[in-house]
Amino acid sequence: MSDPKTDLNDGPVARQLWRVSAPMSLGILSVLAIGLADAYFLARLGGPALTAVGFVYPVIVAVSAFSVGLSAGANTALSQARGGDSDERAVARLALHATALGLAAALVIAGAFWLIAPWLFTLLGAKGAVLENVMAYLPYWIASFPLLVVTMILNAAFRAAGDGVTAAVMMVFTAVLNIALTPALIFGYGPAPEMGMAGAGLATLLARAAALGLVVVIALRRGIVAAGANPFDGLIGSAHQIVSVALPSAFSRAINPAGMAAVTAAVAVIGDTAVAGFGAASRVQSIALVPFFALAAGLGPVVGQAWGAGDAARARDAMRVAAIFALAYGAALAVTLITFAGPLAQFMTAAADPAAYTADYLRFVGWSLFGYGTAVAANAALTGRSRAGWAMGLSLTRIGLIYVPFAWLGVMTLGYSGILAAAVATNLVAFWGALVTTRATGIGPTNTALVAAPADLLASLTAQDSGKAQSQGS
Repeated sequence: MSDPKTDLNDGPVARQLWRVSAPMSLGILSVLAIGLADAYFLARLGGPALTAVGFVYPVIVAVSAFSVGLSAGANTALSQARGGDSDERAVARLALHATALGLAAALVIAGAFWLIAPWLFTLLGAKGAVLENVMAYLPYWIASFPLLVVTMILNAAFRAAGDGVTAAVMMVFTAVLNIALTPALIFGYGPAPEMGMAGAGLATLLARAAALGLVVVIALRRGIVAAGANPFDGLIGSAHQIVSVALPSAFSRAINPAGMAAVTAAVAVIGDTAVAGFGAASRVQSIALVPFFALAAGLGPVVGQAWGAGDAARARDAMRVAAIFALAYGAALAVTLITFAGPLAQFMTAAADPAAYTADYLRFVGWSLFGYGTAVAANAALTGRSRAGWAMGLSLTRIGLIYVPFAWLGVMTLGYSGILAAAVATNLVAFWGALVTTRATGIGPTNTALVAAPADLLASLTAQDSGKAQSQGS
């Protein structure tokens, strides 16, 4: 068995970020391509199916965010254990505990989602043929959710060891198989039955099952996860270590897509055509943000290993590199989306009316996405530094206090333009909030007055609250 550990505290920060993030960009892109492929093929079924995707997409992304949060908790625990030079057998046992906890949580979440799904999508505004399409897709997707969670936790274990390639390959494998199966099951090619929207769900289930089987074999062979002689030894401690990060991290990552679902409900006030166009724009945006997500996937283990080794300066350097990248890529992204908004919108909707809504979103919101990307990086850095609660607070403020209420206010006063204005304002505030929260927790990339003053005040207030809680407990 080869040693799976890579020391991310060795060498330049930017190089180690590249080591993990670069392959993950391809992996994340391939996973998001599944959503694009679903939308492309389902758009050919007609309006109800495309509109159903607009309702389903933000909700399943919100549910999937719990899997991302659980994997982030595992990643933080494992990367800090590796940074602190823990015994390799103990790390492998910790990975086993993380996998078992994730599976248990996923089964509970899947069951709850199945029970509330009809009520939830009716509340969001789906009805008639649209709701029928939603409910045809969901049983297969819900059945695949526990498979997704276990796969993501094992991929997080690879990344915590400095191996972004294996995790990325697993993601690409899943996407290629899923996209290959989707049109066959939707339209009934060859021996496959014609299943419509249910076929897209079944394709996801089959692809995730195959990927899970492969990733389990690789993890066991490499010793990334192992039971050992005493598989339950330290389970309580592992659970506390993982859950203390995983729960706030899961909620942090679920807040954004849950907010998108609430904003989609606001768009539904305008009509089904607007929902279809807005949903298509959201999927294009997800693809455009892949480099930010990949950066975050690498930033978590780099900060985690640095913090585990007691090297706060290296953790700050990592966040500084991430902020610079967010500004540079955000500028290039703005030019691209503004230039190609029309063709992208037409490709994603295959109809003129929804395409107009998609293009407007890409033109007006695209230039502000650097702020969203910086917030994504900050969430990963805060989680890697064991401050997932701060990451949750940043996400909750950005979505719950700004985006959702301003989107509803905007749609009631300005229509679709109000939705776009709320999105831009949210991204700009997110940029400032990301700098403030990272500075307040000791990993901030800048000390400018506009950031340092509120950050120092926030750090002081939280320190006072912590001191009061400790004195009350003693």
